Amino acid sequence: MEKTNYTISFSPATDAVDVNLPASKSISNRALTIAAMADGCSIGNIADCDDTNAMRRALLTQSAQANVNIGAAGTAMRFLTAYFASQPWRSVLLDGTPRMRKRPIGELVEALRLCGADIDYYASEGYPPLWIEGRHLKADAPLRMRGNVSSQYVSAMMMVAPMMKGGLTIEIEGGLTSRPYVEMTAALMRHFGAEVTVGESTIVIEGKPYSPSSLTVESDWSAASYWYEIKALCPDLNIRLNGLQSDSLQGDSRVAEYFKLFGVTTEYTDNGVALGFCDADRDATLNIDLSSQPDIAQTIVVTACLTGRPFRIGGLHTLRIKETDRLEALRAQLAQLGFNIEIADDSILSWDGAAGEAAAHPRILTYDDHRMAMAFAPAAIRFPSLTVLDAGVVSKSYPDYWRHLALAGFKMEVAK
Repeated sequence: MEKTNYTISFSPATDAVDVNLPASKSISNRALTIAAMADGCSIGNIADCDDTNAMRRALLTQSAQANVNIGAAGTAMRFLTAYFASQPWRSVLLDGTPRMRKRPIGELVEALRLCGADIDYYASEGYPPLWIEGRHLKADAPLRMRGNVSSQYVSAMMMVAPMMKGGLTIEIEGGLTSRPYVEMTAALMRHFGAEVTVGESTIVIEGKPYSPSSLTVESDWSAASYWYEIKALCPDLNIRLNGLQSDSLQGDSRVAEYFKLFGVTTEYTDNGVALGFCDADRDATLNIDLSSQPDIAQTIVVTACLTGRPFRIGGLHTLRIKETDRLEALRAQLAQLGFNIEIADDSILSWDGAAGEAAAHPRILTYDDHRMAMAFAPAAIRFPSLTVLDAGVVSKSYPDYWRHLALAGFKMEVAK
């Protein structure tokens, strides 16, 4: 399929923009997985994006033997591995894109095997595709899992645990990366009747099956982050973001706190939030740890560079195994804009505030990564000739992104 590239310019077409944000795919994917194990559930406002649509199609597969391809949906790969492994008399070949075949899944497979799962690697050891024979799972002892690899492995095990005889105790080793996502999983499980206790290093799930319930999915704070970036770059533009909640289940709701460091303020309204602007100390080095919010790292790093804010951002060790190696992707593409950032210890990005010469016509590679496209598009406010390659990749989480940008005064022209 031919890919679409956009050359982007910006001229505010209005002094205010109202944005109906997409629903949270993180909540949607968890709710769909749980609902598949609890008959009679009703879920409203499910995310309409590539990742969640892949999850829905897979869960609708009812045949005893099936080939399931989830494309580039990493969350779906992890959650469905556990789900299909826990479904007796189901035989599934679970596969994805070429990039998905390079994203490790061995830690989750080993954890499931310790609970009686029958999973084989179809090609390379430790990576998809997987051949899964569904079984009744049971844990004879507490399950030890490394918490600093991917919280999705832990969440996947948690969600199938209520279906295990005797439940499951997970002992976390090495600290828990992205703890808010595990807390989100636990909260949704409780909503559907499960009994879950999340401690500092131990998670206990009772062997009590899910019960039917209804849920309306809240709007996505990760998607909101790009509008916070736009507000930081264009303070005079009034931005209202509909559907966001102050008592959100999403760890990325801390974007409101982080962007206050750039002068962006958040006012909660009956419909969502209204963004404002105030003075901020733009000379002070930004020191933050994003181990609990890695999905907004690209937005914050790009914003810091574009606003001239030196930074040292840590907790980024999971970025190398995302849709692309996000550490290297950020370094390479920011260099086109004259910002030479440094990587340390595979987990830290830093910049001293010195800017060099930008490319005359920057062409931003997105590496099949939706967040690269969305984090760099607002840079057109500073670099009017900027082109984003493979712009359609935003459909992974925010299909209306370009249409919404147009409402704010961005102009996208198809480029070669």
